[in-house]
Amino acid sequence: MSALKEIQAIERHMQELGDKFQAHQKEMSKHGRAREQLETQRQENVMVKEELDRLEGDSNVFKMVGPVLVKQDLEEARMTVDKRLEYINKEIERYEKQLSDSQAESNKLRDEIQKIQGTYKQMQMAIMQHQQR
Repeated sequence: MSALKEIQAIERHMQELGDKFQAHQKEMSKHGRAREQLETQRQENVMVKEELDRLEGDSNVFKMVGPVLVKQDLEEARMTVDKRLEYINKEIERYEKQLSDSQAESNKLRDEIQKIQGTYKQMQMAIMQHQQR
């Protein structure tokens, strides 16, 4: 294979890796936003749980169903919030795992891109030296 064709193949490969790297960065950004949203929901639910824990057994609790407030049993409200917190925490763990996996893949792609860029530069220099002769 001629040096020019090798350089073109390397350029195409670098472009493919660059596209994959950008896709991983977008995915990480999407997972990060979802995780932040879940964290906000968790904080809101922790505050609700703290408020429910302060109430005594005969307190009135209402939940919003559409435009209407509906009376709800205190224990039922506590259980609902506990289940919601459990779900949110599991989702946060899942997104953190996805973020970690995407970061590892992005690091791997970045390292491969840097390695190929080094090879590319060496080939360009070799061609330039050959042309100067």
